Amino acid sequence: MKPHFLLPGLTLLALLWLLPLNAWIQPFPAHMLRHMGLVAVAAPLLVLGVPRLAARLALPPVPAAAIEFLVVWGWHLPLSHALGRGGLPGFALEQASFLAAGLLVWAGCLAAAQPLAGALGLLLTSMHMTLLGALLVLAPRDLYAEICGTPPDLSGQQLGGMLMLAIGGPVYLLAGLALTARGLARRPAA
Repeated sequence: MKPHFLLPGLTLLALLWLLPLNAWIQPFPAHMLRHMGLVAVAAPLLVLGVPRLAARLALPPVPAAAIEFLVVWGWHLPLSHALGRGGLPGFALEQASFLAAGLLVWAGCLAAAQPLAGALGLLLTSMHMTLLGALLVLAPRDLYAEICGTPPDLSGQQLGGMLMLAIGGPVYLLAGLALTARGLARRPAA
Protein backbone atom coordinates (compact mmCIF):
# COMPACT_ATOMS: atom_id res chain seq x y z
CA MET A 1 0.00 0.00 0.00
CA LYS A 2 1.26 3.47 -0.86
CA PRO A 3 -0.39 6.04 1.45
CA HIS A 4 1.04 9.04 -0.44
CA PHE A 5 -1.33 8.09 -3.31
CA LEU A 6 -4.09 6.35 -1.36
CA LEU A 7 -4.83 9.09 1.18
CA PRO A 8 -5.26 11.86 -1.42
CA GLY A 9 -7.43 9.51 -3.51
CA LEU A 10 -9.70 8.66 -0.57
CA THR A 11 -9.81 12.31 0.52
CA LEU A 12 -10.86 13.35 -2.98
CA LEU A 13 -13.60 10.69 -3.02
CA ALA A 14 -14.94 12.00 0.29
CA LEU A 15 -14.89 15.60 -0.94
CA LEU A 16 -16.56 14.77 -4.25
CA TRP A 17 -19.34 12.79 -2.61
CA LEU A 18 -19.89 14.75 0.60
CA LEU A 19 -19.46 18.39 -0.38
CA PRO A 20 -22.67 20.11 -1.52
CA LEU A 21 -21.25 21.10 -4.91
CA ASN A 22 -24.73 21.84 -6.29
CA ALA A 23 -25.13 24.57 -3.66
CA TRP A 24 -22.03 26.34 -4.95
CA ILE A 25 -22.14 25.81 -8.70
CA GLN A 26 -24.73 24.92 -11.32
CA PRO A 27 -25.92 21.28 -11.33
CA PHE A 28 -24.29 20.23 -14.60
CA PRO A 29 -20.82 21.60 -13.82
CA ALA A 30 -21.11 19.99 -10.35
CA HIS A 31 -21.94 16.69 -12.06
CA MET A 32 -18.96 17.03 -14.38
CA LEU A 33 -16.59 18.02 -11.59
CA ARG A 34 -17.59 14.86 -9.70
CA HIS A 35 -17.37 12.73 -12.83
CA MET A 36 -13.94 13.95 -13.85
CA GLY A 37 -12.65 13.91 -10.29
CA LEU A 38 -13.63 10.24 -10.05
CA VAL A 39 -12.37 8.89 -13.36
CA ALA A 40 -9.37 11.13 -14.02
CA VAL A 41 -7.96 11.94 -10.56
CA ALA A 42 -9.28 9.70 -7.75
CA ALA A 43 -9.16 6.47 -9.77
CA PRO A 44 -5.47 6.70 -10.76
CA LEU A 45 -4.54 7.73 -7.21
CA LEU A 46 -6.37 4.68 -5.83
CA VAL A 47 -4.77 2.39 -8.42
CA LEU A 48 -1.32 3.72 -7.53
CA GLY A 49 -2.15 3.62 -3.82
CA VAL A 50 -3.24 -0.03 -3.71
CA PRO A 51 -1.18 -1.85 -6.36
CA ARG A 52 -2.32 -5.35 -5.30
CA LEU A 53 -5.96 -4.41 -5.74
CA ALA A 54 -5.14 -2.71 -9.02
CA ALA A 55 -3.43 -5.88 -10.26
CA ARG A 56 -6.63 -7.82 -9.60
CA LEU A 57 -8.70 -5.27 -11.53
CA ALA A 58 -6.33 -5.00 -14.48
CA LEU A 59 -7.85 -5.83 -17.84
CA PRO A 60 -6.04 -5.38 -21.13
CA PRO A 61 -5.90 -1.60 -21.77
CA VAL A 62 -8.07 -1.36 -24.89
CA PRO A 63 -10.99 -3.45 -23.51
CA ALA A 64 -10.74 -1.46 -20.24
CA ALA A 65 -10.89 1.79 -22.23
CA ALA A 66 -13.88 0.45 -24.19
CA ILE A 67 -15.74 -0.34 -20.95
CA GLU A 68 -14.97 3.14 -19.65
CA PHE A 69 -16.19 4.65 -22.94
CA LEU A 70 -19.49 2.76 -22.68
CA VAL A 71 -20.01 3.82 -19.06
CA VAL A 72 -19.18 7.48 -19.64
CA TRP A 73 -21.18 7.87 -22.84
CA GLY A 74 -24.00 5.73 -21.47
CA TRP A 75 -24.46 8.03 -18.46
CA HIS A 76 -24.46 11.06 -20.76
CA LEU A 77 -27.42 9.81 -22.77
CA PRO A 78 -30.43 11.90 -21.71
CA LEU A 79 -32.44 9.09 -20.04
CA SER A 80 -29.44 7.79 -18.10
CA HIS A 81 -28.40 11.29 -17.12
CA ALA A 82 -31.90 11.96 -15.79
CA LEU A 83 -31.69 8.77 -13.72
CA GLY A 84 -28.40 9.94 -12.22
CA ARG A 85 -29.90 13.32 -11.33
CA GLY A 86 -33.28 11.95 -10.24
CA GLY A 87 -32.47 10.81 -6.72
CA LEU A 88 -30.02 9.05 -4.46
CA PRO A 89 -30.30 5.51 -5.95
CA GLY A 90 -29.62 6.72 -9.50
CA PHE A 91 -26.89 9.07 -8.31
CA ALA A 92 -25.19 6.28 -6.33
CA LEU A 93 -25.34 3.90 -9.31
CA GLU A 94 -23.92 6.55 -11.63
CA GLN A 95 -21.09 7.48 -9.27
CA ALA A 96 -20.21 3.85 -8.50
CA SER A 97 -20.08 3.00 -12.20
CA PHE A 98 -17.90 6.04 -12.97
CA LEU A 99 -15.48 5.03 -10.22
CA ALA A 100 -15.46 1.36 -11.27
CA ALA A 101 -14.83 2.28 -14.91
CA GLY A 102 -12.05 4.67 -13.90
CA LEU A 103 -10.42 1.99 -11.76
CA LEU A 104 -10.60 -0.53 -14.60
CA VAL A 105 -9.05 1.75 -17.20
CA TRP A 106 -6.26 3.03 -14.95
CA ALA A 107 -5.51 -0.42 -13.51
CA GLY A 108 -5.36 -1.91 -17.00
CA CYS A 109 -3.31 0.86 -18.54
CA LEU A 110 -0.83 1.40 -15.70
CA ALA A 111 -0.28 -2.33 -15.14
CA ALA A 112 0.06 -3.23 -18.81
CA ALA A 113 3.05 -5.42 -19.56
CA GLN A 114 3.60 -3.23 -22.59
CA PRO A 115 3.53 0.47 -21.63
CA LEU A 116 2.64 1.37 -25.23
CA ALA A 117 -0.58 -0.67 -24.91
CA GLY A 118 -1.38 1.27 -21.73
CA ALA A 119 -0.64 4.50 -23.57
CA LEU A 120 -3.03 3.49 -26.34
CA GLY A 121 -5.81 2.86 -23.80
CA LEU A 122 -5.28 6.25 -22.16
CA LEU A 123 -4.97 8.10 -25.47
CA LEU A 124 -8.23 6.52 -26.70
CA THR A 125 -9.85 7.63 -23.46
CA SER A 126 -8.48 11.15 -23.91
CA MET A 127 -9.95 11.27 -27.40
CA HIS A 128 -13.46 10.24 -26.41
CA MET A 129 -13.43 12.54 -23.35
CA THR A 130 -12.40 15.41 -25.60
CA LEU A 131 -15.14 14.58 -28.09
CA LEU A 132 -17.85 14.40 -25.42
CA GLY A 133 -16.64 17.63 -23.82
CA ALA A 134 -16.70 19.38 -27.19
CA LEU A 135 -20.22 18.08 -27.93
CA LEU A 136 -21.45 19.46 -24.62
CA VAL A 137 -19.81 22.83 -25.25
CA LEU A 138 -20.98 23.14 -28.86
CA ALA A 139 -24.55 21.82 -28.49
CA PRO A 140 -27.03 24.52 -29.53
CA ARG A 141 -29.38 23.76 -26.59
CA ASP A 142 -29.43 22.17 -23.15
CA LEU A 143 -29.52 18.44 -23.90
CA TYR A 144 -30.90 17.42 -20.52
CA ALA A 145 -33.34 20.09 -19.25
CA GLU A 146 -36.48 18.64 -20.83
CA ILE A 147 -35.96 15.07 -19.68
CA CYS A 148 -34.72 16.13 -16.22
CA GLY A 149 -37.61 18.58 -15.77
CA THR A 150 -35.27 21.47 -15.06
CA PRO A 151 -35.05 24.93 -16.60
CA PRO A 152 -32.71 25.05 -19.61
CA ASP A 153 -29.14 25.92 -18.61
CA LEU A 154 -27.00 25.97 -21.72
CA SER A 155 -24.24 27.93 -19.98
CA GLY A 156 -24.08 25.28 -17.22
CA GLN A 157 -23.84 22.52 -19.81
CA GLN A 158 -21.10 24.43 -21.64
CA LEU A 159 -19.17 24.96 -18.40
CA GLY A 160 -19.50 21.23 -17.67
CA GLY A 161 -18.14 20.43 -21.12
CA MET A 162 -15.23 22.82 -20.57
CA LEU A 163 -14.45 21.10 -17.25
CA MET A 164 -14.39 17.77 -19.08
CA LEU A 165 -12.03 19.23 -21.67
CA ALA A 166 -9.83 20.94 -19.08
CA ILE A 167 -9.51 17.95 -16.73
CA GLY A 168 -10.04 14.75 -18.71
CA GLY A 169 -8.23 15.45 -21.93
CA PRO A 170 -4.97 16.65 -20.38
CA VAL A 171 -4.83 14.02 -17.60
CA TYR A 172 -5.29 11.09 -19.97
CA LEU A 173 -3.08 12.63 -22.63
CA LEU A 174 -0.20 13.36 -20.25
CA ALA A 175 -0.40 9.91 -18.64
CA GLY A 176 -0.54 8.34 -22.11
CA LEU A 177 2.51 10.31 -23.17
CA ALA A 178 4.37 9.27 -19.99
CA LEU A 179 3.61 5.62 -20.75
CA THR A 180 4.72 6.16 -24.34
CA ALA A 181 8.03 7.56 -23.11
CA ARG A 182 8.44 4.59 -20.74
CA GLY A 183 7.66 2.16 -23.54
CA LEU A 184 10.09 3.77 -25.95
CA ALA A 185 12.83 3.87 -23.30
CA ARG A 186 12.47 0.09 -22.81
CA ARG A 187 12.98 -0.68 -26.50
CA PRO A 188 16.45 -1.93 -27.43
CA ALA A 189 18.52 0.41 -29.56
CA ALA A 190 18.71 -0.56 -33.24
